[in-house]
Amino acid sequence: MGEYEQQYVKEAFETNWIAPLGPNVNGFEEELAAYTGAAGAAALSSGTAAIHLALRLMGISPGDRVFCSSLTFVASANPILYEGGIPVFIDSDPDTWNMSAGALQRAFEEADREGLLPKAVIVVNLYGQSADMTPILDLCGKYDVPVIEDAAESLGATYEGRQSGTFGKFGIYSFNGNKIISTSGGGMLVSDDLEALEKARFWATQARDTARHYQHSEAGYNYRMSNVLAGIGRGQLRVLNDRIQARREVFRQYRKAFESIEGISFMPEANYGRSTRWLTAITVDERVTGISSTEIVDRLAAQHIEARPVWKPLHLQPLFEGCAYYPHEEENSVSDRLFSTGLCLPSGSSLTLSDQNRVTDMVLRTIAIPNR
Repeated sequence: MGEYEQQYVKEAFETNWIAPLGPNVNGFEEELAAYTGAAGAAALSSGTAAIHLALRLMGISPGDRVFCSSLTFVASANPILYEGGIPVFIDSDPDTWNMSAGALQRAFEEADREGLLPKAVIVVNLYGQSADMTPILDLCGKYDVPVIEDAAESLGATYEGRQSGTFGKFGIYSFNGNKIISTSGGGMLVSDDLEALEKARFWATQARDTARHYQHSEAGYNYRMSNVLAGIGRGQLRVLNDRIQARREVFRQYRKAFESIEGISFMPEANYGRSTRWLTAITVDERVTGISSTEIVDRLAAQHIEARPVWKPLHLQPLFEGCAYYPHEEENSVSDRLFSTGLCLPSGSSLTLSDQNRVTDMVLRTIAIPNR
């Protein structure tokens, strides 16, 4: 938290705007839309809620297939299940760690032959970096399938000079406690379709009809963001660019410490845009370092340093057993390899240099310790 959040929260308390509506909600929507360049935004209780409403706006119904990135958090795909859809998972590209256009093309070609084209494609921007959207959008346009851009981890990243989250029919952001800016819990749905956003707000407030009494003609949800949390978001948004710079500096320090160490590689930054480096993610070649990424995570934890494995791909999750999966190339699943070799290091915007030095020292010591 910084110096601005309390101003907006104080205003919410002084004006008694506590409910999931009010000046901060309106202000946060307008300011986030202005920052990203989207025509409009709807402030919601979570990024997951935003994906759910986007799918419902696209008319996803039981039995419909939805293509989705595999290397991501489960929240990217859970809303497909909410609407009775069938997830189909797409592998990552080794140069970006994001959705593989080659795998997506094979998935589309097979779906077209079978007459089972998806109703939507959910593209995830992983660890603060945009996917390579041009070839993905070209493929989706060829088959007339709309895109939801899951930018939960990439607010502030750019692709060819444009903000991530603004390329699909809908974009979503998350303000969960671990994101680059946070409302403690919350999300945002953005789109250039203002009529669709208005429908999303209607559904998000229990789909209450315009009537003197409480009347409901369709199912709705309790998905709106409170005016208090929106105030926190407005304060956080004012320092977003500073947070991005801080994360990139954390990455720079890690790269300086590890770039000469054989067997350690960093998530690449694609030349088509700018990553926020929300998390610094590395891969560890056990054949060179003599220790696995999992062992490094365990040894850091023993020193009260929290590192995390790279996301377990969704096609490997018990929840999605039996769902179709398209690897980057035949017999070459990039997301499987990244999961088995990757880890995320402490990367917070407020991480001090001394704490970061302790992390790097422990990683270097861990690699040097014989583990056999």
